[in-house]
Amino acid sequence: MPGVRDITLPLAGLALLIGLWWLAVHWLGADAFMAAQFSPGNTWQAAMELAGSGELWVHALYSLRRVALGLVIAVVIGVPLGLLVGISRAFASASSASVQFLRMISPLSWMPLAVMAFGVGDAPVVALVAFAAVWPIVLNVAAGIRAIDPQWLKLADSVGAGRLARLTHVMVPAIASHLLTGLRLAIGLVWIVLVPAEMLGVNEGLGYLILDTRDRMAYGELMATILFIGLLGFLLDWLARQAHRRAGGLSA
Repeated sequence: MPGVRDITLPLAGLALLIGLWWLAVHWLGADAFMAAQFSPGNTWQAAMELAGSGELWVHALYSLRRVALGLVIAVVIGVPLGLLVGISRAFASASSASVQFLRMISPLSWMPLAVMAFGVGDAPVVALVAFAAVWPIVLNVAAGIRAIDPQWLKLADSVGAGRLARLTHVMVPAIASHLLTGLRLAIGLVWIVLVPAEMLGVNEGLGYLILDTRDRMAYGELMATILFIGLLGFLLDWLARQAHRRAGGLSA
């Protein structure tokens, strides 16, 4: 159970952040209009209106659906690729330069090509999300394979386990914690990629909502959407951390 200190210190940090926000708006704002539009009070009121109308939740569901699809694709591609990299030294040597080269390219730089290949709509956004997510999954799964105790593999051989049995009963359970670490890193990356990707060719999602509120000059709603994106990303990371802790406890 968390102690009082574990609760009060994060709350104090949040209070300090809100205070700095208020000071920045009122002291550094160009004029009174900016202070009124971007103030914590106006943002809170706009957030309540967005939440009450249901508009915020609709856009959030579209964004979460794209994230889920992208992560599923990344897992389907990344886990087998990571297993190959971890199991086969020859494949790891042949693919290491390509993997390192591709993962260093910003996923957002592929946006024009994604639109050309998939058209406008969900498909290019999901493709960019999957591209961003696949690399931490590949690298962490490969690291998990390399971290397996050789004695486990010898034990599997001693009982006559074949390649498939070694894979399903030794390797896959052993990499669960590493896979969840990769997923947590992937969530952080895709959440950064998702919002600008949704500003191109879609009519729903949190990225689109930012553009819409800017065009309508609804600056309170704009600020509320930005903060909601941060909150939702924080919750996704928290869920990933809880899953990682459970996997660690089960494997211990």
